[in-house]
Amino acid sequence: MRKLISTGSPFEKTAGYSRAVVQGDWCFVSGTTGYDYATMTMPETVEAQTRNCLATIGKALADGGFEISDVVRAHYYITDQAFVDVVFPILGETFGDIRPAATMIVCQLNKPEMKIEIEVTALRRSAPGR
Repeated sequence: MRKLISTGSPFEKTAGYSRAVVQGDWCFVSGTTGYDYATMTMPETVEAQTRNCLATIGKALADGGFEISDVVRAHYYITDQAFVDVVFPILGETFGDIRPAATMIVCQLNKPEMKIEIEVTALRRSAPGR
């Protein structure tokens, strides 16, 4: 059974995508930037943006019946190579014990205020509620 998960972001409706799609024991979370989707504001720093990305991803996973520990793959997109050493410790706080397969790419993102975008894939390791 397929379940679509939304954050309510206007981008999801405009661009025609879901924040996450659950298919069986898999959850595919779309690229998530650092917006606070409740206020549609973007923090200035890459640190705050990274924390917002992870919070949004965590909520999308939970809404689908998954935990952050179910993440098996992560893609990180940053706009400046100097951000690598800044975001690594923040990512390590979340993924240090989970250690998903991961890739980080330096690139340009869709809007100039975006400094990081994260997408993850999760595979349910246990039944919901355990």
